Amino acid sequence: MAVITISPDQIKKKKRRGPKGHAVDLTALEEVKSLLGDESRQRDLLIEHLHKIQDHYQHISSKHLVALAHEMNLSTAEVFEVASFYHHFDVVKEGQTAPPSLTVRVCESISCEMAGAHDLIDALEQGLNDKVRVQKVPCVGRCQHAPVAVVGQNPLHQATTDSVTTAVENNDIKDSMTDYISMEHYLSEGGYQTLKKVVEGTINTESILKKMEDSGLRGLGGAGFPAGRKWRIVNSFAAPRMMAVNIDEGEPGTFKDRHYLEQDPHRFLEGMMIAALTVGCEAIYVYLRDEYAGCRDILTKEIANLQNNPPSTIYNMPPIYLRRGAGAYICGEESAMVESIEGKRGMPRLRPPFLAEVGLFGRPTLEHNMESVYWVRDIIEKGPDWFSSHGRHERKGLRSFSISGRVKKPGVHLAPAGITMRELIDEYCEGMQEGHEFYGYFPGGASGGMLPESMADIPMDFDTLNQYGCFIGSAAVIVFSNQDSAKKLALNAMKFFEEESCGQCTPCRVGTAKAATLMEQKDWDTDLLEELSAVMVDASICGLGQAAPNPMRCVIKYFPKEL
Repeated sequence: MAVITISPDQIKKKKRRGPKGHAVDLTALEEVKSLLGDESRQRDLLIEHLHKIQDHYQHISSKHLVALAHEMNLSTAEVFEVASFYHHFDVVKEGQTAPPSLTVRVCESISCEMAGAHDLIDALEQGLNDKVRVQKVPCVGRCQHAPVAVVGQNPLHQATTDSVTTAVENNDIKDSMTDYISMEHYLSEGGYQTLKKVVEGTINTESILKKMEDSGLRGLGGAGFPAGRKWRIVNSFAAPRMMAVNIDEGEPGTFKDRHYLEQDPHRFLEGMMIAALTVGCEAIYVYLRDEYAGCRDILTKEIANLQNNPPSTIYNMPPIYLRRGAGAYICGEESAMVESIEGKRGMPRLRPPFLAEVGLFGRPTLEHNMESVYWVRDIIEKGPDWFSSHGRHERKGLRSFSISGRVKKPGVHLAPAGITMRELIDEYCEGMQEGHEFYGYFPGGASGGMLPESMADIPMDFDTLNQYGCFIGSAAVIVFSNQDSAKKLALNAMKFFEEESCGQCTPCRVGTAKAATLMEQKDWDTDLLEELSAVMVDASICGLGQAAPNPMRCVIKYFPKEL
């Protein structure tokens, strides 16, 4: 073989005429700098800074995206892949037309579909001018007020064409804060006294851990892991430790966290601080879904109020950082939420290691749902028996049921753990709506499966529904009637999962899409659907793909007449 030798003199180096990558528009750069102000340019603030651009311009142009990448010392590709992952960022490439400055989002998830959301969407698409964009969106966390339309950031309950049109014409696009319990009122009722004792060492760590374990409180975000045991596990790992609070609440049918935040935010903040101090966390990150603009204003105000007026001067409490989601259901999964807090795409992590050992910024992390820490103050002050003394049918504790659908009185109902669906409807919801007969229910949101009326006497709690192919999850209950089709509602759920799959693993990404297509057929190929479900359950990385087949499987098992 002949070898050709090339001398260095024969190699001509071409000099790059401009900077590597996309050229930075100097005007866009100044605009981005102005929006960011004196705030840090650290990597984990990427999503926060993208929100600033989206809020100001109602979209993110390519020139602003490049300018932000330059300002944060990131690659343009890195910023683009994050911005394009989240539904609430409108990335406009060069040559594309920006969307209208105002967007009306209409929820089309299960409860809103039953309440006529699609008719509302059709009417708005015909009635509003081309300066307003009408978007079909998944659950916005207000299922008890179905159908819901969000004009800008202003949620309209029991929305109609007239109410939406009026809001658009009046430029009524901001959410408002509810009349919640203020810090002054909370303090007057004994608030923050328990936190003060924890800070000053009057209540020791071991006694708190023991009370939490004895109470039987389990994680109320869906997984149900014992809270006291989780605290002890995280506390066993080397410091520094972190805390992350999940208020993404994207499961269709769930709205309990918003309900409590709008009523009594300081009870949540006190419980959160007690948990953080007990476990020894050096910082707290609160992840709030973007649809809760009113709650974001409340927390922004009251977190600052608490930090400026701590209950004790003995110890500086850990800092609290409020982080804003961007419209991705997958970020309700704990590891995806942590990725999002770090300013990345919300992609679930492979486990092990678990967050308790390697979590936020690589540190041991105490991750909790908002409601889980909401009850901490009561458990410590009233004792573990106060919480565990509640319950029915040999179950213990309290459950906050988010109930929507065909009942007379939807909303958040605090009831004993183990209560049955029939008891919930009769005792808490004032029965079914006029003209509707109880036909079936989702016991745990879109992912929790479906059960018929004949199975409404099963105690509803963690572990009691598993043998029936269902679970209680975050206790998001959707009730449907003889005027609804279980088959159609299951299809709605599957389309939701198809839309919200992060796309990381093939069984979930392809499986949800294929299942939705098969479920749109008049006659279901049940054998093929079952085979597809088995693959999704066995091979999906996280709970989204594993639980997505539940409603469809339940239709085959419990509603065969519809097939």
